[in-house]
Formats: sequence, structure tokens, C-alpha cells
Amino acid sequence: MQNAKSKTKTFNECVESYNDGKKGDMGYISSYVYWHDPVRVAISASRYKFVSKMMSGLDKVLELGCADAFYSQIVADRVGTLVASDFDELFIGQAKELGRAKNMELRVLDLTKEPCENEFDGVYALDVLEHIHPKDEDAFMRNITRALKKNGADSVSGGGGGGIAIFGIPSLESQVYASRMSKLEHINCKNGDELKKFCQKYFHHCFVFSMNDEVVHTGFYPMAHYLLALCVGAKEL
Repeated sequence: MQNAKSKTKTFNECVESYNDGKKGDMGYISSYVYWHDPVRVAISASRYKFVSKMMSGLDKVLELGCADAFYSQIVADRVGTLVASDFDELFIGQAKELGRAKNMELRVLDLTKEPCENEFDGVYALDVLEHIHPKDEDAFMRNITRALKKNGADSVSGGGGGGIAIFGIPSLESQVYASRMSKLEHINCKNGDELKKFCQKYFHHCFVFSMNDEVVHTGFYPMAHYLLALCVGAKEL
């Protein structure tokens, strides 16, 4: 509808922007969620908002497991460059076709198998760790610490490397309520204490937050549906 006009004049800027090609196109996964469980759109967006606030102002950030990269725009809007990556070339290919933010680079990457050296000020992985087999999680985390710049965002790491990392996973306690699809894929969930202890193997400082729906808080881990670990100061391993 190239000649479409809104009855409200101020909305015509939105119409013109849309007709100029600035569309928030969903992909395979985000579209599936929108049609089958639309409230999860708000919940997923709030997780990305948390990351965007924590990493705001960083020059170069890596996302692991971006899928179709629909939500990645939230973080890209607050950092210099976002490298949105996924191990599945299907989703990266689709994200490239749909078009994403100008400061977003899309990359096929599997950090269980291949490292990035000293490249990023921040790394985050939302809904990724629970999909990684326990035998591969050490390689995954070591490659993340290697990907972070040694003189990155953290300057008080007690002698360790720099950079910030954020990991978001469904809590172990939440799995009794998980969907059939989630139960098939979630092979490495952890409770709050386990997640903190796990992250402390690789980072000098780790702060674990609870999350229920869109609310991030410091409440009792066993009552959290989701966990967010904010890590700073990568250790030399």
C-alpha cells in the first residue's frame, strides 16, 4: 500500500518508514512463538532489554544463539557493533534475507568447536547453555573467555581478563512446566547455585538474578522460572 495514509497525521511517518522497507520481519522461530505462544514475545524481549542495559555503550558485542535475530535489534540499538551468531546456517541465512540493523553483523559460529580470539567487549547467550551437552560446556565457556578482549570493559577483575558476559537459562525447577519441545531440547538446565558456581570457574565475578516473566529481581532462586548470570573478569584458563 504505497499510497496509504493514516487518519492521524503523526502516524504517517510510521507508514512511510514501513513503505521504505524498514520492517520488523520475524523469522522461523520468532514467528512460531508469535502464533503459538504470543506472550513469550514480551518475555523474550524483556530478556534482551536486560542485556541491552547491561552492555549499553560497549563497542563490539557477540550474541550466541541469535536464531533469526528478530530480538537482537534491541541490543544492537545500544552498542557499537553487534555480531549476532548462531551455529545453524539456516537461521543466519534467513536473517540476512530479512535484513537487520546496519550495525549488526550476522555470522555462523559454534563456540563449542571454534574460538574467537580477543575480539569482543561483551558476549551474551540467552537460551543457549541449556541446549549444550555437559561434555561440551567447558569448551564452550573457555572459548567465550578467549573471545573477550583482555583489556575489555572490566577494569576491576582482580588481574583477570576484561569484558562482560551474560548467560540466560531456564531454571532447573522450571522444567516441570516446560513445553514438550523444550523438554526434548533442554539437556543442561541448572539451578541458581549451580549456575553461579559454574560461571565462577571461568569469571572472577558472577551475579545471578532471578526472573519471572518480564521481571528481573534478586528473589529466591528455586522460585525463579529463569536465571540471568552477569559475569565480569574472564579468568586466564
